[in-house]
Amino acid sequence: MAKAVTPVKADISANEARRIAIAAQGLAAPRPTGAVTRRHLRRVMDQIGLIQIDSVNVLVRSQELPLFARLGPHPRTLIDEAAAAGELFEYWVHEASHVPTKDYHLYRWKMAREHRWGEVAKLKDRRPELLAEVLSRVQSGGPVVSGEFNARVGPKGTWWDWDDAKIALEHLFWSGALTARRRPNDFARRYELSERWIPRAALDREVPTEHEARKELLVMAAKHHGVATIGDLADYHRQNKPASRPLVNELVEEGRLLPVTVQGWGQPAYLHPDARRPRRVSARALLSPFDSLVFNRERTERVFGFHYRIEIYVPAPKRVYGYYVLPFLLGDELVGRFDLKSDRQNSTLVVQGAYAEPGVPDEVIVPELVAELRLMATWLGLERIEVKPRGDLAASLASAIAAG
Repeated sequence: MAKAVTPVKADISANEARRIAIAAQGLAAPRPTGAVTRRHLRRVMDQIGLIQIDSVNVLVRSQELPLFARLGPHPRTLIDEAAAAGELFEYWVHEASHVPTKDYHLYRWKMAREHRWGEVAKLKDRRPELLAEVLSRVQSGGPVVSGEFNARVGPKGTWWDWDDAKIALEHLFWSGALTARRRPNDFARRYELSERWIPRAALDREVPTEHEARKELLVMAAKHHGVATIGDLADYHRQNKPASRPLVNELVEEGRLLPVTVQGWGQPAYLHPDARRPRRVSARALLSPFDSLVFNRERTERVFGFHYRIEIYVPAPKRVYGYYVLPFLLGDELVGRFDLKSDRQNSTLVVQGAYAEPGVPDEVIVPELVAELRLMATWLGLERIEVKPRGDLAASLASAIAAG
């Protein structure tokens, strides 16, 4: 007779893991009730560490939504003002991201590496003098945008066929010789010498070894996740997963990460020692597709049971939920998804599709969603909300909006 196997009890239940994740991301705390200032932005950046940047503006620039989710209505100039004051800088972290300048030293190892794009190597072979020429141009006349250079030879190709000057600028940006801020009217990068826009204290800070910097980034990822697998930790700052394994082992030996098991995860997990473990979470937020709570799609499905793919690049007839779909966080669950658009010409927030997750009653979602949509419309300066007849929640939502 086979010996019975006693199941190993998980250290953390699936429900608790969700609450830990939400609290770590700053979404369990009440939103401010007074004026929102840069102090609140600093608090959010301490909680999430980075804000991913995306140019799509069908609703609002994606990088504004994580602040709205955590702070509610706030001055939409907060990020630009913090960047201008030297508190934030842009770099390739989790894709293009706004990052606190106090962490600049943790990316110096990456800046010292060869650029990962093959076009850079081709450019160095073909026009080895161009990098120095472009840097000299910025030095004498910066800040600049790539369109100010006339470097193309031949007809313009497809959208990824960059001018040589653009490739050079991107390499200099990657290497840290240049930094960048976004031009508000067209969102183009404006490149400038790092020494002019990055505070001297950040540039002069002692640079850790790659080994130590990578470890610090993994600890930061654990803080921002609360509880996470090695894959989650590596993905947050786009680190290499196999290279992260021995570093995580070192952090466990040092007591900076706590190994745990999480119900249903099927792989080892790690808890940050300071992670909050709330018994209840009363969150409510519409989340950007690039919000750090959900930008790792595999983790989102594992933690929330929520299968999520952005469909911007899917042909319209093949989209399941819509063009720009935001998950809706309510309590400690993702309860629905909503395709939103700002019709600025008609001052209307348009709900192009409204979908509840299976088993979530309309009466649970609709009142909270209406309140959140009204808050968002006010923040965006839109006067009306219109609900299109698409999705299983559309009729209930439209009725609630019409009822006032």
